[in-house]
Parts: sequence; structure tokens; C-alpha cells
Amino acid sequence: MQDVVEKVYEQVVARNRGEVEFHQAVHEVLESLGPVIAKHPHYADGALLERIVEPERQIMFRVPWVDDAGQVHVNRGFRIEFNSALGPYKGGLRFHPSVNAGIIKFLGFEQIFKNALTAQGIGGGKGGSDFDPHGRSDAEVMRFCQSFMTELARHIGPSTDVPAGDIGVGGREIGYMFGQYKRLRNSYDAGVLTGKGLAWGGSLVRTEATGYGTVLFAQSMLATKGESLEGKKVLVSGAGNVAIYAIEKAQQLGATPITFSDSSGYVVDEAGVDLELLKQVKEVERGRVADYVERRPGARLVTGGSVWDVPGDVALPCATQNELDGDAANTLLRGGCGVVSEGANMPSTPEAVEAFQKAGILFGPGKAANAGGVATSALEMEQNAGRTRWDFATAEAKLTDIMADIHDSCVAAAEEYGRPGDYVLGANAAGFTRVADVMIAHGIV
Repeated sequence: MQDVVEKVYEQVVARNRGEVEFHQAVHEVLESLGPVIAKHPHYADGALLERIVEPERQIMFRVPWVDDAGQVHVNRGFRIEFNSALGPYKGGLRFHPSVNAGIIKFLGFEQIFKNALTAQGIGGGKGGSDFDPHGRSDAEVMRFCQSFMTELARHIGPSTDVPAGDIGVGGREIGYMFGQYKRLRNSYDAGVLTGKGLAWGGSLVRTEATGYGTVLFAQSMLATKGESLEGKKVLVSGAGNVAIYAIEKAQQLGATPITFSDSSGYVVDEAGVDLELLKQVKEVERGRVADYVERRPGARLVTGGSVWDVPGDVALPCATQNELDGDAANTLLRGGCGVVSEGANMPSTPEAVEAFQKAGILFGPGKAANAGGVATSALEMEQNAGRTRWDFATAEAKLTDIMADIHDSCVAAAEEYGRPGDYVLGANAAGFTRVADVMIAHGIV
């Protein structure tokens, strides 16, 4: 059966040349499926594997817009509608200069299995643009978002495809895009986007969900060893939404987060991150991590090396893909790290994952550990459909239950296929079988 899997991977590489992140994501999933297909050979029938690695629809379009000086710019927009077996496509929009078709395809592929793990009836998709909102005025961001949505609107809808935010796309961008969608469609379809403002269909806990979920997954992993986050020193990368709320939840559970980062460097605050100051700098002022250091006695900014050079007990990579390589993984292990829970999508390289697994530490892959964001997006869709709104405690309790279920599903699948404690196999196997069973039920489509 391993020959079947290898053949599919070779086809993916040949048909998607140069898309190295997509190749990496597919390889990571297919590599785990040997035991699954050996036990259930019918998953190799009907070209199911070939179908699951091929997007149902790939959309690319130009996005012309005008800056404040009257200069016209042209960016590329993308939406990969990857798999709708379980429900409407669901996945974020990323605005960042690094965005290309391969990046979006890798993210969409990961989203299939992540969404399946939530058991909320949502398919997998992803989108975005190579537009960089950093340093742009609100008016420029608005004009870009309106142009982007003018094309995207014809491809999405509450029962078809429901985008959300991602890197570079927060409440401001979602608001501008929703306004343009409403204008174009002459319809107040609140369920067409998630991550909305609370006054117009948004959900409490959506902002916090990915970061909270990443920490809750780490707590669940530790519980299998009779431990908790209490008293643990936590290393966090990134300084966006995920990182900020991972820090918040870690503090609530008794841990001491001491790092965060952005493209200019990383901050070490041995006394523990001042969360209110970090929120002021990043959420209100849209500043840089250096601004935090200027106002926080004892904190230091490091512009060389890696945030993973700092000794700690728990690592939460919350920035971007492949930020934590094999060398960094070994440095973390030497520094005493015993838990890694991925807040970003595929932030650890294959070499890093191999190092963690060889060392036998607790390692939560992103498709399980950071599923809290999309889980709460689905909860937002549920509230929109019922024209209701839950309070913070209710929404957080639902998120907590979902993350516990995801953890337990990964544990059960890893045990079923002979590798207890292997959360990578567990997440891939549990997510794959849920999608594959429905694809078989739907026939060759």
C-alpha cells in the first residue's frame, strides 16, 4: 500500500511544479496514511487519494486598486476551493507579499483535515492576495478590499464558500469586504464571512479562538502525562492575533509566556509578557515589537538568531509556515522544551517534526492544535443562521469542548493505527477518514 501512496505523491509533485509548501503538506499527510490504507484498503479505490489532493476549484484573478496618490496598483487574488465533502468551503484569506498559488494550495489542503477534525460540517478552502496592508492607509486598504471582493463575491456564499481572516486580514479588512459583498449582492448574508464585528454578526471568542485553542491543546497533551501548564515557561513566536491570545490563555492557566516576535526581531521579557501593553502596541497602535521594549523595563529586543534560542518548557509557534527548522528544534530540546503546540499552519519543517518525535516530546501539529479558530468560525456561522448570539462564557465553553474532542480523536486514531502518542498520525488519520468516508458516499464527483 505504501507504493500507492508514493505514486500519488509523485503525481502531485509532477503536476504542481515549484509549489514546495504544497508538496510538503501533501507528503506529511500521505506519509501518515500507510497504516490507515493497510487496515482499510478500500481507501485506495476509486482514485480517492488522487481526488483528495486535487482542488475542486482554483480561482485566480487580478485586483486593481488606486492608492492615495492616485497611482494604480495590480495585485493577484486567489481562492482555492479544495474539498466540499463535509460542507461549504471554509478557510481564511491571507494578505501578504509571500502569497502565491502554492502557498494558498498548501493552506487549503491543510484546512480540509483541520476542518474535518472539528466535526462541524465544513469543507476546506483558502484564499488571499499578495497585497501588503502594512503601512497602507485605511482608505487604501478599503479600496483594495472592495476591488478584491468585487471578483470574489461571485464565488462565495453562506452555503457555498465562507472565507474568514488570516495573516493581514483582521476585523478592518473583513468589514470592508463584507460591505462590498452586501452592496454587490443586495443581500445581508451575515454567514458569508466570519470574523465579523460583534455589532453585525460576529461571535464572541472568535478573536481569541486560535490562540486559546492552541494552548488548550497543549494543556490536553500535558494532562495525558499528569501535568499542566501551571508554572511552565512558555515561548511564543509572532505578535499577531494568534500569538497575543495564546499568551493570554497561557497566563490564565498559570504559565509564564516570556517571548513574542515580528519580522524585526523577538522580545524576551523574563518577568512575563505585559499583555495589556502588547495589545496596546499591536492591536491599537499597529506598532512593532520594538515599541513594546521601549516602554517595558527589563524587556529586551533581539534582532539576530531565533526566538527558539531562548530556553523554555513549552513552545507555541504562532507566526508562519516553516519558521521552526531542524536546528531550532534541537536548540529547543537542549533548552528543556517538552511540549510544542503549533498555533500557525505548518510552522515546523519536516526536520523539526522528526526531531521532536525522535525525542519523544509532546508535539501537537497545526491541523489539530490551531483548529480553534475555524471551529469558532463555524460557531459564528451557526449563530448567524439562527440570528442569535451567545455570551463569551458560552462560546468559550463550546470552544473548550471542541478542542478536547479534537485532542481525544487524535489520541484514539494514533492508538488504533499502532502509534500511541503520535499526534501527527492521529490528526491526519482522523481527519482523512472523516472526509474519505463522505467522499465515498457521494460517489465519483
